Amino acid sequence: MRVAILDDVERVAISCADWRSLGAEEVVAFERHVDDVIELGALLAGFDVLVVQRERTRISADLLGRLPALRLVVTTGVRNASIDLAACAAQGVVVCSTGGSQSPVVEHAWALVLAALRDVPSRDASMRRGEWQPTAGRALEGRTLGLLGLGRTGTRMARIGVAFGLEVIAWSENLTSEAAVERGARRVEKEELFLTSDIVSVHQMLSSRSRGLVGEAELRLMRPDAWLVNTSRGPVVDEVALVRALADGWIAGAALDVFDDEPLPAEHPLRLLPNTVLTPHVGYVTVDNYRDWFTTAVARIAAWRDGRPEGVLAP
Repeated sequence: MRVAILDDVERVAISCADWRSLGAEEVVAFERHVDDVIELGALLAGFDVLVVQRERTRISADLLGRLPALRLVVTTGVRNASIDLAACAAQGVVVCSTGGSQSPVVEHAWALVLAALRDVPSRDASMRRGEWQPTAGRALEGRTLGLLGLGRTGTRMARIGVAFGLEVIAWSENLTSEAAVERGARRVEKEELFLTSDIVSVHQMLSSRSRGLVGEAELRLMRPDAWLVNTSRGPVVDEVALVRALADGWIAGAALDVFDDEPLPAEHPLRLLPNTVLTPHVGYVTVDNYRDWFTTAVARIAAWRDGRPEGVLAP
């Protein structure tokens, strides 16, 4: 058995789990992200097992056709929209997930909120230039947090928001008023959420229904002193409209961990705008999460090898 771990850009995968317990012929962690399907196919030819990070590399039908030896894909996290599950099933490739905690994403979302409202990135850069230029930040208490989605991460966001003294409102397509109250928020219509929130935080899974959910119409509803925070998936927000909103001052700024194209191109407009706080899709990236995920990945591989696959994802 040969095992390939993809996108180990943090260089921690091997140290986070006991891969030797598998007795595999080879376990290789690839640190460099590869987009090109032909190059990726050549790199991974001959591997029986792929361990992939959530949505960093697309496992497409085209790629699968170049990997005749592949029998198992293990993805970190609960699900992975970048894996063509139907194509995997057609080729006889089993796909398993590791599950995992949502806490790191919630913690990172709050890190972005606080960094944005207190201008932490700019003040840090100023201090490192030898300057002393305080700016007046904005307090959280008494403001309104609008949650676009009130699932597991949204619910944790709501509870922390209440602790900060924020009024928490929420909207999603199937959210009821009763469910919102149980989760620490007040349900409002989508238009009201964008009109009245000081901070709009996105917590939607990417699907055909949620793609472009935050577009020009929604961004124009927001106040010029409001911030948009996205730690879910880039395409939930219309990126072209967002760039325009930031450049033209429709909103105060955006704090983003996710983007349409990842890695974000070096000359992308979002990198050049002064009213952004940007991180490279690290909401889930903690040593604690990686230890949990990769230890579970080893267990998933062992279970599959023994004929009893666990955590299987069906098309």
